Amino acid sequence: MTNLAKRIIPCLDIKDGRVVKGINFVGLKDAGNPIEIAKRYNDAGADELIFLDINATHEARKTTLHVIESIAKKVFIPLTVGGGISTLQDISNLLDAGCDKVSLNSSALKNPSFIDEAAKTFGSQCVVIAIDAKLRKDGSIGVFTHGGRQDSTKNMQDWLIEVENRGAGEILLTSMDTDGTKNGFDIEKLQIAMNISNLPIIASGGAGNMEHFLETFKIGVDAALAASIFHYKEIEIIDLKRFLKKQGVTVRL
Repeated sequence: MTNLAKRIIPCLDIKDGRVVKGINFVGLKDAGNPIEIAKRYNDAGADELIFLDINATHEARKTTLHVIESIAKKVFIPLTVGGGISTLQDISNLLDAGCDKVSLNSSALKNPSFIDEAAKTFGSQCVVIAIDAKLRKDGSIGVFTHGGRQDSTKNMQDWLIEVENRGAGEILLTSMDTDGTKNGFDIEKLQIAMNISNLPIIASGGAGNMEHFLETFKIGVDAALAASIFHYKEIEIIDLKRFLKKQGVTVRL
């Protein structure tokens, strides 16, 4: 697996039809129109896009399909969509709208057998499990839901093992402790996850400069995700890939 090209994935957090960005999951600021931003990333050399309707679960509604359809028409790289997905029909609708993978979080924690059903029906490659992890006061690593609002009471390590056994194809691991801080990815949590799971892992939360990506790829993660540094053009994806290539990381240029 280590010889595969490492993936750079911009993330579009969507709220009320707009792209937003916050720090540690709060203080959201507007970052633009999702269709325009998606098209820009497609042209800028992103390997994939992840689109998260961050309030869908909290507001108990479905992901906005028409936005996904509009994005899928303009984007020719794999598209993963998450937020408010709780039935096989939801997944089917999203795949029909043009997305390639779905990201499950709250619904999978609430009903873990949903992972088995989704993997059996659509294939493991289609099922990404998003894990929002945060250090608890007792030193354990908790898994949180509803946009980081609720502690699921599960530990990250146990949940990683369970989702793999149930047929998930990939892990999107966001550290709530580093999210939006730009101080670097949470190497400690990522290493714990990689020691436990055989699945491809997407690192998320904390990217601030090119070295942070290099650091996380050096420990062996498969992909790295970021939002604000790409949205506000602090780092251009093509520049990041050239930098990584120079450092010996296999990337698609």
